[in-house]
Amino acid sequence: MTQTATNAPIDPTAAAPSALPSARRARRAADAAENRRQQVLTLGRGPVMRAVALLALVVATIAWAAPLVYAVATSLKTEGDASAAPLRFFPEHGWTLGNYTAVLSAGAIPLWLWNSVLVSTVVTLLTLLVSAPAAYAFSRHRFRGRGLLFGLTVAAIMVPPQILIVPLFEQMKLFHLSDTLAGVALPQVVAPLMVIVLKNFFDQIPPELEEAARIDGASNLRILISVILPLSRSILVAVGIFVFIGAWNNFLWPFIVTNSPDLMTIPVGLGTVKNAYGVQYAQGMASAIIGALPLLIVFVLFQRHIVRGFATTGLGGQ
Repeated sequence: MTQTATNAPIDPTAAAPSALPSARRARRAADAAENRRQQVLTLGRGPVMRAVALLALVVATIAWAAPLVYAVATSLKTEGDASAAPLRFFPEHGWTLGNYTAVLSAGAIPLWLWNSVLVSTVVTLLTLLVSAPAAYAFSRHRFRGRGLLFGLTVAAIMVPPQILIVPLFEQMKLFHLSDTLAGVALPQVVAPLMVIVLKNFFDQIPPELEEAARIDGASNLRILISVILPLSRSILVAVGIFVFIGAWNNFLWPFIVTNSPDLMTIPVGLGTVKNAYGVQYAQGMASAIIGALPLLIVFVLFQRHIVRGFATTGLGGQ
């Protein structure tokens, strides 16, 4: 009679070679299924629905790209060709980069670009730093006055920003922040809409993950940093990009709060160049291209995060 060893040590890596490929195959299958589901939601079912959806996408692409192509073409024309009647896509005197040279030499474009990058980055980081904890508190905690505070957050979306110009300017004067980059950035930090977007995403995270962290002794701040935020990377990137674009394009507040040309952002600076040289269509288009090019690059680099983030918040119709 033979006796088998029941306490023999088990090699934890023995099953690894067979388990890892199966895990990869399962992950690929899940990704393929998700891609098919996204295609069905976007293009519909059946060849007719897909043809209609593709035709709509082509029309939307042409409608979006046509103004951009026109702006680029106009910026590469001479002023005479840009204002000639009738308008022609191909200029009579050829293409030229003189408009970009004239715009760049007429103002402190690099300094204005740096100011815009600095202000937009600071606004984005501070907005995420303020909005994420607020959204987590509204999503996961029940405290006195929660309904009132969340109602005020929703109501703040309906307040036009122009109404707040005078009180914000008085606050900046009181804190000696007028005509400073800090005065440009700080009033743009509060973003009620982004708090609501983040809350909608946090609501979809399973609470069991937090309960497991609490059993291990994690605090609320630790749970937010180590559990919630890593799972919310896509929506954080999407919110950050939209906040960055909004801060970059903001013209009214930086125009009001700053007086020094060295503190102008790119929208304000290009506006002063346009006013100084009157109506010049080609140079105006060149200025617009210069101001929009950084945003276009950011959007192209992070568009997948934007789509993924907003598709999983309930805002994408899912």
